Amino acid sequence: MQSTSAFLDSLRPAGSKRSGKRDLIVNVFLRQEGHLTADDLYDLIRKEDQKISRATVYRTLQWMEEAGIARKVDFGEGRFRFEHSYRHPRHFHLICKTCNRSFEFLSSDIEALLEEVASARNFTPRQSILQIHGTCEACRTGRAPAVEGGTTELLFARDALRIAIATERSGLEFYSRAARLTKDARGRRVFERLSDEEQEHLGKLEARYKELLAQDPLLESRPTFLFFKGAANGLFAAGAEQLAKGVDDRQALMIGIRCERASHRFFKRYGDRFEDSEGKQIFLEFATEEREHLELLIREYRALVERQRRRPGGRRKTRPEQPTA
Repeated sequence: MQSTSAFLDSLRPAGSKRSGKRDLIVNVFLRQEGHLTADDLYDLIRKEDQKISRATVYRTLQWMEEAGIARKVDFGEGRFRFEHSYRHPRHFHLICKTCNRSFEFLSSDIEALLEEVASARNFTPRQSILQIHGTCEACRTGRAPAVEGGTTELLFARDALRIAIATERSGLEFYSRAARLTKDARGRRVFERLSDEEQEHLGKLEARYKELLAQDPLLESRPTFLFFKGAANGLFAAGAEQLAKGVDDRQALMIGIRCERASHRFFKRYGDRFEDSEGKQIFLEFATEEREHLELLIREYRALVERQRRRPGGRRKTRPEQPTA
């Protein structure tokens, strides 16, 4: 991933001089979590360099917003706050009007709906802001608040890995079940191969998840950040249920193709949409893996159709469905 220094260099116009003051302000800003007012940032800067003026901090904040390093948010307090967007995914906010705390979450289902609405009206969106105002659980019940904190990037990576692990587990169940019921020897070997690969990838993802948790002992208990409708149980769960109802070899391959295609599109679509982060990398890696599995299943489906056609009495009057990648 691109370093902070390289990122700042890429934003500077060609031939312009590097500003030490600006770099200091940006670096201090990027080290912070949460939402800062301009005065909050100025107080932090003064601890490191008392010669930097308030006006310089304000101008740099404006530049960071224009450069896409910072986002301006309004929580209804009568003043703006800023959050950094470098390797920090776009997200929405829950805002408690009792304690004035804000809670971040990301839902690409919501983003997809917003894009659908904009597209239907031939509207070109530049920014989407969603704020849900209400009362948090701690204020409503009097109980201690949930364990907050942790960087948004860590939470994003944790939830992305959870979705990938759930998908891998459902894929393992699907391919293990398909291997057991497939009568065609070659098709059965393909399912067994994919089952072995799912098992191997699952082990790697679980190890990666443990490494992530080691960075923050409380990460496991922090509230969910990334929400996806229907992804919690794995993207192959419905396919495994279809196999349980009884299918032939060709149908089993076609169900696998549909599951892999949907999984590839899911991880590729949202991976491309996310901003630079480990969560984005996890999604794109998974999209590549699912694409390879999809192409393998399509080749095997076509080979099975050809083998069946060549068998005595195997020619069919109806043309079989021809899958595409």
